[in-house]
Amino acid sequence: MKALPIEPSNVPVAIGSRIRAARQAQRMTIEQVAASTGLTKGFLSRVERDLTSPSVASLVTLCQVLSIPIGDLFLQPETFLTRLQEAPRISLGGEGIEETLLTARSERRLQLIRAVVEPHGRGEDELYSVDCEVEVLHVVSGRLELIFSNDRYDLRAGDTLTFPGREPHSWANPEDHEAIVLWTLVAAATGRS
Repeated sequence: MKALPIEPSNVPVAIGSRIRAARQAQRMTIEQVAASTGLTKGFLSRVERDLTSPSVASLVTLCQVLSIPIGDLFLQPETFLTRLQEAPRISLGGEGIEETLLTARSERRLQLIRAVVEPHGRGEDELYSVDCEVEVLHVVSGRLELIFSNDRYDLRAGDTLTFPGREPHSWANPEDHEAIVLWTLVAAATGRS
């Protein structure tokens, strides 16, 4: 198949916020970057605000000092939109619960699950754990009890509980009306020694 010709665009490429984020991630001030690159603070400030574009040579030097590949400045971020009505249904167990995966199916670092728990819906009788580093439970509306082997938390609308993902637990809606909760599961870090 023949490659189609692409016309150049006159739309300016906004890279300033990515340069600023890289500088801040390195915990460097504009003064430190200026001293390391030989560029002025004023010029760097204008670059970070996308008021001016650096030359290729300046950009190469800047990226070397900030330890970032030049190509990263021009990448389009991977974004995924999940509309609630199109979100896939999942089932992690329990009675009287409807769970929906709100994050992209391909996302492995974090999962956000919306659960609608019917009145008196409950989790498994036996405590269970999830294979993740951290779990966060946020009650959007209603009430939910989170049950651990030695503790029980009564959570109401607006409450958030964070706990180790591998901690055995269960849950119950003790009310006569539904509860809506958000479960956030943070994956375990990879590459541990």
